[in-house]
Amino acid sequence: MLRNSLIIVASTLASAFFAATSQAQLSSNPFPVPIEAEEGIIAVNAVEFATLPEIDGIPARMMQLVDEPGTERLFVNDMTGPIYSVSYDGSAVVDYIDIDDWGVDVWANDFREGGMQSFAFHPQFGRAGTPGYGKFYTWTDSSNRRPLPDFVPSDALDDHDLVLHEWTAINPMNATYDGGMPREVLRIQQPYRNHNGGQIGFNSLAAQGDADFGLLYISNGDGGSGGDPLSMAQNLSSIFGKLLRIDPMGNNSLNGEYGIPASNPFANDGDDNTLGEIYAYGIRNAQHFIWDSANGNMFIADIGQNIIEKVSLIAMGANLGWNTWEASYRFNDGVVNVDSPRSATGITYPIVEWDHNDPILQARSAASGLAVYRGNDISQLQGKLLFADLLSGEIFYVDADNLPNGGQDPIRRVLLDNGSGAKPVLQLIQENNQAQGRNLAPRADTRIDEGPDNQLFILNKGDSVIRVLVP
Repeated sequence: MLRNSLIIVASTLASAFFAATSQAQLSSNPFPVPIEAEEGIIAVNAVEFATLPEIDGIPARMMQLVDEPGTERLFVNDMTGPIYSVSYDGSAVVDYIDIDDWGVDVWANDFREGGMQSFAFHPQFGRAGTPGYGKFYTWTDSSNRRPLPDFVPSDALDDHDLVLHEWTAINPMNATYDGGMPREVLRIQQPYRNHNGGQIGFNSLAAQGDADFGLLYISNGDGGSGGDPLSMAQNLSSIFGKLLRIDPMGNNSLNGEYGIPASNPFANDGDDNTLGEIYAYGIRNAQHFIWDSANGNMFIADIGQNIIEKVSLIAMGANLGWNTWEASYRFNDGVVNVDSPRSATGITYPIVEWDHNDPILQARSAASGLAVYRGNDISQLQGKLLFADLLSGEIFYVDADNLPNGGQDPIRRVLLDNGSGAKPVLQLIQENNQAQGRNLAPRADTRIDEGPDNQLFILNKGDSVIRVLVP
């Protein structure tokens, strides 16, 4: 009964906080000049690549597409539990595993933020005779609260758990998962229902023998509600609001189920209250990170409060500022101070940021997918850092070889042409909804992921269709 009472109180407080901060933050706007809507538009052809199954009449809740070169397949997850394998030509979609059938108890709530957040294949997944053979990882909101969590928030709030599992396939080449029950690597008690785990992934540029090879990066949100009310993102003894880096097959963590790399920035600082797992901190709700294959730059997209979205260039030990800073601006009591931007030392300010209420976006906004295009087939995208707005489906770009220094002035649009003119992703989805005979999706939930040969794929949660950009 006590737990239920706490959850009800927490939910009520969170709702009140959302309302208060939304009203307060709209009173100031650091970006009075809108994003350029016409100049510099890049139009790119987009075709339908594959369609994932609906579940109970609801379009697939796609979160991530991963290329697994050892088995020459793409994999895409649905937040409710399935991971599908997709052939390189898009012709075959196979239900590789539904982790909800394995006792994970996927918590896929109607708040759109719960479920299997992300998954990652060990870089040795398809290489027989290696330690990582057959291994992949899932990062999932779970209603199962056993065993006890490894990390808890700074008070008694307990909405659900966030769990990292390791799965081991016997034969990775099989069409469906043929291994046993997963091993639990890490469990976190989530205080609120939102800002849960973000992406997990291995450094795509690290080769065997490199210090970063086989280390798993894990994005974890600030715990939720609004404004980081428990002040955990800046707290180096808290797991929340962090980008973590672990060795999933090591054993020197407190629970003995994973390793903490000695090269992590706080692993050997002599402070027992500082978590050695932390790679970077001051993060609100980062959903996507990538590496630029040309120079190793790491970028992260972090969802903002109610005014600012941002993309940052991130390095080991970086402090992205939340919740004392929101992007380039001081954040106090639910409002941003526009008077003294970028005025503190030691903060990693964004390379680009934009206004929630820009005219080309919806009333709300969220930073999403990332990709740096280094291919040759789509010449107009060469050397461009692409990033998406989750809700509106707008895709933007800046120059990856001449990175901007904050603000939204450098932002330009990418529109997709399916043969009937260039348009944002949401419009493509809604046109398809009409053909499907269903209600129009109110938002796109856009994500961008890279496949083999520099291919760029566009995911969404509105029509179950994966699209690929083509010359």
